[in-house]
Amino acid sequence: MHKIYSKALNEHITVGRVIDEIKGSQPGPNLIFTGGIHGNEPSGVFALHRVMREIRGQGIAISGSIHAISGNLWALERGERFHEQDLNRLWKGTTLEKLMDGTLTKENHDISEQMEIHGLIENILNTEEGPFYFMDLHTTSSETIPFLTVNDSLLNRKFTEQYPVPMILGIEEYLDGPLLSHINDLGYIAFGYEAGQHDELSSIENHVAFIYLSLVFSGAVKKEDIDFHHYFNTLAKTTVDSRGIFEIYYRHEIKEGEAFTMHPGYCNFQWVKKGQPLAVSNGVEIRATKKGRVFMPLYQSQGNDGFFAVRKISPIFLRISAVLRRVHADRLLTWLPGINWASEKRDALIVNRRIARLMAKQFFHLMGYRSKRVDKTHLIVKNREASSRTSEYVTVPWK
Repeated sequence: MHKIYSKALNEHITVGRVIDEIKGSQPGPNLIFTGGIHGNEPSGVFALHRVMREIRGQGIAISGSIHAISGNLWALERGERFHEQDLNRLWKGTTLEKLMDGTLTKENHDISEQMEIHGLIENILNTEEGPFYFMDLHTTSSETIPFLTVNDSLLNRKFTEQYPVPMILGIEEYLDGPLLSHINDLGYIAFGYEAGQHDELSSIENHVAFIYLSLVFSGAVKKEDIDFHHYFNTLAKTTVDSRGIFEIYYRHEIKEGEAFTMHPGYCNFQWVKKGQPLAVSNGVEIRATKKGRVFMPLYQSQGNDGFFAVRKISPIFLRISAVLRRVHADRLLTWLPGINWASEKRDALIVNRRIARLMAKQFFHLMGYRSKRVDKTHLIVKNREASSRTSEYVTVPWK
């Protein structure tokens, strides 16, 4: 067991890897919540601890199963983001391959945490029934309204449209190895929820509201069995001016050895003008290249994401995108010069970068692809829809 402290509440709780799990008396969805993947973000752990106790104490009827899982326990005990490696950047490449085939070794505390979480998730997937929903609870170093980070599959998009908060698409193109991208690659609904600043009391309340809404939206709890309108309004009232779906179009990555300092006072979704000073890197001023919104400015010592920039996506674009994906229009892309299937699975394309320059990234997004640079001459664009377990979500209440 591990003792974790909340500055917002000025109190400790003691939790293990499994904060709690509740199996309902009726069949239904299987919800897996993770909190504290980053050790300086205890809000999600405290919220899960509270909600699970309330469900048991109030005898709220559950359909399906709820699992509340702690993230980086070593880091949570110490209030640090991670030990040696960011636990939310390890789910990739050879590390993930070794994890999946059982050959990964415990090189540090973060790897050890990853192995335990992976084993627990694998056990749930292998022994229980779906449909499965994975939700990762986070907070930010800067002041922020609540928002969702969503890999843009149609399943993810459809389910998350129920929440009265802004949705951010495309973050997986800028971050290597987050847990939720791995879960999405397995085909399940998986997304992140950012509730507010690390040590604000409102972040815990926002997390609590999100958890209860998730239980209702998935069909695990009946709306009338909880104070649904209170929880819905808790989130809705914070996001009136920023509702909608946004896409990341820029990231400032902090390189090794780079001296980066964000200018004080920036908060999430804040409008900035072209040329406005944002940060200083190695003594050089960084300015906004265009009018837009700054997103997740870094105000902590650990982490390599200096800040992002986001823009709102037109609803028309989203509707067209959904239609093109459903009719598999992407199969026509290989008729174009410089674009070929990356493998026989036909779940990814390899694109000559000279061709890619003539085709906006938004075009590949429209077709359901996310891009990763392979080398100086080629990109790999991977189909977000190829692995979706759509058939497992046919009878869900939200479709």
